[in-house]
Amino acid sequence: MLAYQHAYHAGNFADVHKHLLLVTLRDRLLRKESAITYIDTHAGRGHYPLHAEEARKLQEHREGVEPIWRARSAASGALKAWLAQLAEAQPGNDLTHYPGSPRWLSAGLRAQDRLSLFELHPGEFGHLERADEDARVRRVHGDGLAGLKRLLPVATPRLCVLIDPSYELKEEYRDLVATLAWVGRKARHAVVAVWYPLLPAGRHQELLEGLKNTGLRKVWRSEVRLREPGAERHGMYGSGMLVLNPPWGLDQAVEEAMSQVTAIWGAPARHRADWWLPE
Repeated sequence: MLAYQHAYHAGNFADVHKHLLLVTLRDRLLRKESAITYIDTHAGRGHYPLHAEEARKLQEHREGVEPIWRARSAASGALKAWLAQLAEAQPGNDLTHYPGSPRWLSAGLRAQDRLSLFELHPGEFGHLERADEDARVRRVHGDGLAGLKRLLPVATPRLCVLIDPSYELKEEYRDLVATLAWVGRKARHAVVAVWYPLLPAGRHQELLEGLKNTGLRKVWRSEVRLREPGAERHGMYGSGMLVLNPPWGLDQAVEEAMSQVTAIWGAPARHRADWWLPE
């Protein structure tokens, strides 16, 4: 089932949460010189024009990244750094494009780092494949979770993985538990970030509860709720991120940044974070 295309949702509140955390995580890892292999299992496109037909249809960026962009002069810390990189991704002075995870990750690549991008949707991969050539970046048309297993162990001292499925199939929550348990055994020190949606059906609980039986430790959780479940609107009411083996200081940096973000979005938006599986 390959119906999902992120272009309809680019720049929404979940993207802000996910990519702000991802870039803060990446920047923390870059404080050390040793080489990193990045793997993005569900890459999508590298860049989304906000004036394109898909983005205009739902205009989710208007309640997501747009108010954050308008308030950027008052930002501090990790949020200020993220907004500066968002500005660098624009062809002009206005917010006209939103970067996908391939762009956020590739922007931090050093000569010693490598990035593997997996995308299964043929249309989305076509966009990804047309991105600028870079010898450090490998683009693969295929299943990202299977690709992740093929690539491990990696040649570099460090590994950072982003897993960001569409969750079109409810089995994906269970598959993620098995994948994380496998990565934890194969690459014990891997840093893995997993995004999940908060939906009224509450299926993300299968992921969260399933992880308790894997033996994994040091899993940090960040969740932002834009509205309460079952309120006036249906669909996704919040966004969640799990980080296995987060680098030191990530939790404080993200919490400080997300407090600024939720203040801009206004009530009832709120962020919470905790250690889902302590060390």
